[in-house]
Amino acid sequence: MKNLLLLITMALSLQLNAQQRGDYGAANSQITGKVTGTVVDEATKEAIPYATVVIKSLKNGETINGVITEADGSFKILNVKLGQYQLQVSFVGYTSLQQTIELTPKSPDVNIENIALKTDTDVLDEVVVAGQREVIENKIDRIVYNAEQDVANTGGDASDVLRRAPLLSVDQDGNVSLRGSQNIQILINGKPSSMFGSSPGDALKMIPADQIKNVEVITSPSAKYDGEGTAGIINIITKKQTPQGFAGNVDVTAGTRINRGVVGLNAGAGRFGFNANASTFYSWPQTAINEFYQRTTNAQGEEFIREQNGENESNRLGYFGNIGAFYDFNAFHSLSTALRLRGFNSNSDGTNIVENTSPSEVITFDRYTDNSSQNAGYEWSLDYIMKFPDQPGRELSASYKIDGNINNTQFEIEQLAAAPNYEVANNNNDGNNRENTIQIDYVHPFGETFKLESGFKSILRDIESDFEYETKPEGANEFVIVDNRTDIFYYDQDVYAGYISSQYNITKKLGLIAGVRYEYTGLNGSFRDATEQNFDRQSYENWLPSVIVSQKFGKVSSVKASYNRRIQRPSLRNVNPYEQIGNIGNVSFGNPTLNPELSDNFELGYNTFVKGTSINLSVFYNQINQVIQSVVIPISTDTVGTTFDNVGQQENVGANLFISTQLFKIWTIRGGINANYFMADGVIEGNNVSNTALLLSGNINSSIKLKGDWVIDMFGFARPRQQTLQGFNPSFSIFGLGAKKTIWDERGSIGVSIIEPFMERKSFESEIESENLYQRSNFAIPFRSFGITFGYKFGKLDYKARQRRSKISNEDQKGGDDAGQSF
Repeated sequence: MKNLLLLITMALSLQLNAQQRGDYGAANSQITGKVTGTVVDEATKEAIPYATVVIKSLKNGETINGVITEADGSFKILNVKLGQYQLQVSFVGYTSLQQTIELTPKSPDVNIENIALKTDTDVLDEVVVAGQREVIENKIDRIVYNAEQDVANTGGDASDVLRRAPLLSVDQDGNVSLRGSQNIQILINGKPSSMFGSSPGDALKMIPADQIKNVEVITSPSAKYDGEGTAGIINIITKKQTPQGFAGNVDVTAGTRINRGVVGLNAGAGRFGFNANASTFYSWPQTAINEFYQRTTNAQGEEFIREQNGENESNRLGYFGNIGAFYDFNAFHSLSTALRLRGFNSNSDGTNIVENTSPSEVITFDRYTDNSSQNAGYEWSLDYIMKFPDQPGRELSASYKIDGNINNTQFEIEQLAAAPNYEVANNNNDGNNRENTIQIDYVHPFGETFKLESGFKSILRDIESDFEYETKPEGANEFVIVDNRTDIFYYDQDVYAGYISSQYNITKKLGLIAGVRYEYTGLNGSFRDATEQNFDRQSYENWLPSVIVSQKFGKVSSVKASYNRRIQRPSLRNVNPYEQIGNIGNVSFGNPTLNPELSDNFELGYNTFVKGTSINLSVFYNQINQVIQSVVIPISTDTVGTTFDNVGQQENVGANLFISTQLFKIWTIRGGINANYFMADGVIEGNNVSNTALLLSGNINSSIKLKGDWVIDMFGFARPRQQTLQGFNPSFSIFGLGAKKTIWDERGSIGVSIIEPFMERKSFESEIESENLYQRSNFAIPFRSFGITFGYKFGKLDYKARQRRSKISNEDQKGGDDAGQSF
């Protein structure tokens, strides 16, 4: 803690001694104004409809924004940053008029009552106002996928969007990998969420694709980011629109697998903005085919084989809602808040035939299971931002967030076999996770080439897991609680962090980001009944440096090199000791005594733009110590257990190539390939184990714009088997295509989508092998699906997207196995 206090003192000292310089430009990024007026004929004083009104930069003449006058000659240009501009008004048959206007913090709105145009016999050139972001943008520490520019994302969810993003892969369960690793942190608007703690895949399915603005793939996080995520950070930024007036949208998707409904509302008046959206989805019941084979060997060399085959029917229902608002007191002080609610329910019923083979006998019986899960949560955040009128870029922000998540599961088992295989039981777990976060950040520029950032953050986590196992003995009428499998586990994790990060433009084309982050972690765990398993307060301290160097060549090429150290704390899923029975003789449980992973990451990247083609190439190397992996260990001749352990060390060396190009002005193709050589060594159950593999993955997307406002989209993705020290987890691939047409003057849209048209089911196989254990499982689920989408926008459509997100980013926990600087 002494080191933390020293770091905070240094940061505050830098803030208090920072020098100021005069300018009100600091407000430009937060406060906007409007330009209004009426265009009339100078001679007749009659209104001139459909005249072109634009505002241009005084520095370079670049067009900033523009509109067409209404039938009464009036116009309104909203969301204009503060500053001086040239206003230009033109119409065929009239002489163009130009004048200088200025929007200031005290007077951000400019109103010109009558703009009189003189008639002219010369025909004026048309002024075209157009602008659109590229779908893929390269920045110094990240790749940005502008999902709102990709029409293929209509009707899907967040997992569908991430499958189209560079460097990412998403499997059938929604688990996300970056360069082959699932040790990533997923953020929503720069903030982590406990919704990803128990099941990231289910959480992603709750977020509709139409609400996602862009996805930031951060491969080289700087010191201002939390140190969590050994492979990197994925930041999903949702649309936050604040129009003057009122607008909204309704979107509906109906299909053979998934049905979804989305509604959104946006309103704005003056310095106040409000937005709200809600969505719900339901998946039709689907039947999976399961196969399981397990062989264990005892000390005498005798083999025991367990086989289980059957079917499982499941369905899902979820909802997601968000309400946000902001208010700008003036040009230098603003307040924003957001409330997010979520819920997810799933049910599954299974019927299986179990066969146990021992050296002396073969026993066969039926096993029935009924599994249900309810997941609900909330997040509330409050953010205050203060800017300084006498120094552009200087900013102080304070944030608070409370995040709660409840995850309750019920697992019922019924196997009416002869003893010892008779079992009628209920296996329940009620989990409650609450987080409180406070964060303060300060940015201070020194001239135009150097910027210093510093901050402090605390995260207080309280986790409670109430688990119970009860059985109904053969011939009994009531259930009996099993004491040694029933308890309440309390787990506290507190994180305190401070950082200093600098950004230096050494030359116009050479940039540097360097900094260090200090993190202190304290944790303890206790049980209500099994107090002998309690562990007292434990702590560890970590210094996490980071360096990024970027060099531009010409206007379109750049090279970057980076190094950073990252930490991966175990998540609730990793530490929860609750025992869940997956099948006969197989239980799974967490490990409360896990240590965090530490990784050192190196990257060298190159990107360029050649004749309409964007190319991004990078090579990387990382070394991870105390790797957290799931392991399968024999518990007895009748039972094996799946848990988590710090198994050893892992190294990855690889390369990524991503290309985006446009053909014939109507056809866009984007695709990438990832190669990773995996090397791991460790110890499991006292045995030295190792594994190496060359892993290749890739994706491709194609979009064609046709006449009549039609767009045709196709995509494909493939990921290899995920390697562990004991074996591998399933590979995954997907192919889909769709078409979309805008209608009703672009207020509406209709579309159709098809997933895996040539494959009704997909199989997913995993395999584990150790000295006395071999296990193989395979399940096949329906995958072919068809869907139709409909969308409609209502209200004013002349609003502009405005990004407001909380400063809080708790990217500090390991995921499940299964806004940055630029120059």
